Formats: sequence, C-alpha cells, structure tokens
Amino acid sequence: MAKRARLDTILVQQGLFGSREQAQRAVMAGLVKLGDRVLNKSSILVEHGARLSVAAPPKFVGRGGLKLDGALDHFGIKPAGMIALDIGASTGGFTDCLLQRGVAKVYAIDVGHGQIAWKIRNDPRVVVHENLNARYLGSADVTEPIDLCVIDVSFISLTLILPRAFDLITPTGVTLALIKPQFELQPQDVGRGGIVADPTLHEKAQRKVQDFLLAAGHVVIGTVASRITGTDGNQEFFVCTRKQLA
Repeated sequence: MAKRARLDTILVQQGLFGSREQAQRAVMAGLVKLGDRVLNKSSILVEHGARLSVAAPPKFVGRGGLKLDGALDHFGIKPAGMIALDIGASTGGFTDCLLQRGVAKVYAIDVGHGQIAWKIRNDPRVVVHENLNARYLGSADVTEPIDLCVIDVSFISLTLILPRAFDLITPTGVTLALIKPQFELQPQDVGRGGIVADPTLHEKAQRKVQDFLLAAGHVVIGTVASRITGTDGNQEFFVCTRKQLA
C-alpha cells in the first residue's frame, strides 16, 4: 500500500498549492475533492498518488458580486477611482465587485452585524458601518461625497432607502439599486414563499420605483434584469439613476 501523509502536505507535494497554509485555506473553503468526495480536514491522511482536484474559488465573497458585475457592464459604469457607498452590504459581494474594479473607497453599510467577510472588512479601502439602518444614514456616517451608490436591501421598499442615497451622492453621481419585486408589491401580489413569477408584476414593481425616482427629480438611465436570481429564485432588476442635471 502506498505511503500516506496529511492532505495539506500532499496538496503541496502535488504542486496544487505553494504552501500548506494555502492548502489549508482551500480545504476549509470546501474546494478540495478526492473523486466526488469533498475533503474538509487538512489533517486527514491520503495516499501520495491520490487524484486530488481543486475547484476554483468563487469570484466574489457573495452572490451579489455576480449581480453587480453584470449591471456595471450593462450600463458601462467604470468604478475605478470612485468613492462608493454600498447600502445593504451583507457579506460584501457588491463591495468585493467594486474593489476588484479599482474603486478608491467604499462605505459598506449594513443593518446587521458580523456578516461582512473578513477579506472585505480588512481591506484598507473599506469603511464598515454595521448595526446601521440605512433609513437614518447621514453625513456623520459617510463623510465624503459619493460618486457611485449601490443598493441591495431586503424586507423594505427602495422608496424608503433611496432618499438617503440622494442626500450623499454628488451632482453627477450614479445609483444602481436592486429592485426586488416581493418587497415593492402589495401582499396580495406576492405568491407562496415570497415568489413573484408574473412578468406583469415584475413590470409593476419596476414602474413603482421608476415613478418614485422621476417624482424626486432623478433621471432613470434604464433597468436590466439581474444576471442571476435571488436566493429564493425571484427575478430581480437593477435600476440605474442619476440626479437631474441643470
């Protein structure tokens, strides 16, 4: 029988990682497999000839990053060098996307606590404000004019959040907000489990937010369906808006 050794050691010996520390992080993230079996302990013993495979890590710390990535491309927004505001940061998917695109700074706001990924929390370009309801967000929390605001909130209508963003964004700044139909419609329009499947209701939710923006004196640049659905399977939509220029 072939001699066995620790999984992290074998991963380095096979050239899959440059160090045991890197191998251990991948194992902890569930990225290492032996056949179809995920190996989740670096200390387990495996044979030297074991056919190990390593899955590519997710591009972003949260699924939201994939959503925002598509919207930025669609609207041709280039965040490099901008000061950004992420309302509803959660694990930091939106923020991660902005960082990877070269944003100068991100204020990451979330009503919860302890959700933002360690990688994001420790990036010097990120200012984290937790336990903060965005309805009460102000200049004491965000001390610089914002060039780009991105919003992903749940269990509340965007019409209650957008005014705070308007107060903080520059005259030429852009807002990208994720419309979640189940939180914009009346209860009778929302199906079991919070699912909204009717395209007519999707349009109704988008129109509600667009009408609000127009009434507030903003320009609606456009809307686009998110490239992936929400975790509950609902189709979501981005609206891109800026202030009305004189």
